[in-house]
Amino acid sequence: MITAIIIIAVVVLLVLWIISVQRKFVNAEELTKNAMSQIGVQQSSRWDALTALVELIKSYNEHEYNTLRDVIAARTGIDSNSTAEQAQAQEDLLQKALVQVRAISEQYPALKADSMYNKTMDSVNTYENQVRMSRMTYNDTVTRYNRMVRQIPDSIVAAIFHFAEKQYLKEDSGKKDMPSLKI
Repeated sequence: MITAIIIIAVVVLLVLWIISVQRKFVNAEELTKNAMSQIGVQQSSRWDALTALVELIKSYNEHEYNTLRDVIAARTGIDSNSTAEQAQAQEDLLQKALVQVRAISEQYPALKADSMYNKTMDSVNTYENQVRMSRMTYNDTVTRYNRMVRQIPDSIVAAIFHFAEKQYLKEDSGKKDMPSLKI
């Protein structure tokens, strides 16, 4: 009789532990989804500001306007179910368009001096900083989640419920190297 009670108690404790760990994984996974969603919100704001810049460019150069409009049309939304690769692809597309906008503004000093252009560029820079912070938050939540997935004994529950490691957002290789300040 006592043996049966001990076995039942151990089974109940094991089931409660599994439920607890599964809930912890769900919570951590939701945090990573939320962080990815925040990246999408910030990127969307940057796209909106970039669209406003492209409209300003229209009066200066029709060809560049059409090219940038096509780039903007290629954008896709980032949401909580997006992968790190999808977020990075959108970031790369956005950076490509911003480089073009900056190059056009160098060709047209009147555009660069336009107060609406400057105000919108300030917005783009603000959103860029917010995306950077959102990317850091995402990678931090992925670190915590991946650690849980890989560490024993939680990794056993992760395998049972198919919780897999998530990918990190990669640092832009062009931003890693500081330019030389030597003359």
